[in-house]
Amino acid sequence: MSDGLNDARAIRIAEIMEDFRNLQHYIAQIRVSPAPEEFYLEGYTLIRQCHSEAQAVLAAPFNVENSPSDHPEQQKSLLKAVLLDASIRRFRCQRIYLRATAAMRWINSRHAVLGGDSGGRASPTTLQEVEDTLQAELVNITDGYVEYTLRSQDVQQGKWLGEDPDLRTIQQYLFP
Repeated sequence: MSDGLNDARAIRIAEIMEDFRNLQHYIAQIRVSPAPEEFYLEGYTLIRQCHSEAQAVLAAPFNVENSPSDHPEQQKSLLKAVLLDASIRRFRCQRIYLRATAAMRWINSRHAVLGGDSGGRASPTTLQEVEDTLQAELVNITDGYVEYTLRSQDVQQGKWLGEDPDLRTIQQYLFP
């Protein structure tokens, strides 16, 4: 017997996929042009890594064992599988986005410290503080924090979260 929530599930999938699309767009819009001597510095390397990871999320196949059907119980099962996949993709992109924005703050802070001069006239102590800030930000981007940012935004927008997978479920698929 169907539980009557298939329409709510479909709407929730659309909301999550909209978030996913927006995150992919934001990540793709991050553009940096480091000087040759800065190319391998951590912030710039992190931006390239984030772009690569975002592309991998897009390229990942969706494998579902159920096929579309008119039977409500089969639809429910398919919608739950799609909801899980969409939630995992959104989670991964949110984590990538948070890391990319931390890298952009590092780039902007470093640029401000150097005054636009990558030749290194800034105080080594000040540059180390910028490095330390990036490291601290990256350490704080935990799975729990990523989930918190997504859930708090969803709650603030009044979205139905009745069947969103919890963090433990998402982690089972991230780290099988």
